[in-house]
Amino acid sequence: MVHLTKIRCRGIITSQDLYMTNEYRMKLPELKIGNFTAKIPIIQGGMSIRVSTSELAIPVAECGGIGTIGGSGIPVAEVQEDIRRAKNATYGVVAVNIMYAMKDFYELVMGSIEAGVDMIITGAGFSRDIFKIGKKYNVPIVSIVSSPAFGVLAEKLGAAAIIVEAAEAGGHLGTDKSLRELFPEVRKVVSKVPLIAAGGITNGLEMAELMGEYGADGIQIASRFVLSKECSVSQNFKDSFLNAEKDDIVLVQSPVGLPGRAIRNTFIEKMSRGEKVAPEECTYKCLKKCSYKYCINERLNMSRTGDVDNGLVFSGANTYKMKEILSVRDIFDRFVQEAESV
Repeated sequence: MVHLTKIRCRGIITSQDLYMTNEYRMKLPELKIGNFTAKIPIIQGGMSIRVSTSELAIPVAECGGIGTIGGSGIPVAEVQEDIRRAKNATYGVVAVNIMYAMKDFYELVMGSIEAGVDMIITGAGFSRDIFKIGKKYNVPIVSIVSSPAFGVLAEKLGAAAIIVEAAEAGGHLGTDKSLRELFPEVRKVVSKVPLIAAGGITNGLEMAELMGEYGADGIQIASRFVLSKECSVSQNFKDSFLNAEKDDIVLVQSPVGLPGRAIRNTFIEKMSRGEKVAPEECTYKCLKKCSYKYCINERLNMSRTGDVDNGLVFSGANTYKMKEILSVRDIFDRFVQEAESV
């Protein structure tokens, strides 16, 4: 089978074009953000640290979605290298997710722009200056918000799109409101830019519901892509997702200053008993503000590389519903087929 990636310049269709023309007559609308168009209105969530790399972002972009590299807690040079790798491999849309809570936020932003990223997605805090940077360099800024007030502010300051992330999301949470409660509140006050729903979405039927009944212009999904063949986390990490039951997915306090959602394990049990889990000294010095209760960079890396007992395994609230590992292409196929069946 001929690999069709990155050959449009020779007059031959790419795998993304083949996907769009030969297999589907799309009923789902495209998602336009700035000057970029995702043929399928799906953004792959940018999971750090090194969970969402170019290995995952490339096939997502090739399938017509927006592939996102998790750029937080990683050296700028490494983020740049991963962005360039993705951009050299696909004509699809490649984004980077950078948490405002990171101490080197602006260095990561500028480094990502220099590396040629298509758009920047940012949350875990709110930056006003990021919109000026995006305008100066013609790079769309996508804001993750968890309240109507921040939705209004992001639109006013120049966000190219807004992601409404609700309580069902994995990782850091900015609200305790469910997606179906929060999204309509933001939809009422944001009308000029695309509004994307995020948090706990596991299948195309839910995608159709949120786009059809709630007026979302697209969706962002993360945990579903952890259970993809292309996601480069350890098998132990994926098994912890596969084996999780509903009661295993709990809220934890993050040193970032926000609650987070993760899978219960030995590390979380130790914290709940008040045992010491912090290192003797801070190795990474990665956050603007840190409680030093534990090192989030260290714990996320532990789980990613296989130590899921002592690491932090961020997970969406509905991860327990997903019980198989699929290719990125199969995930897109199922979401599109289910969404278009409604």
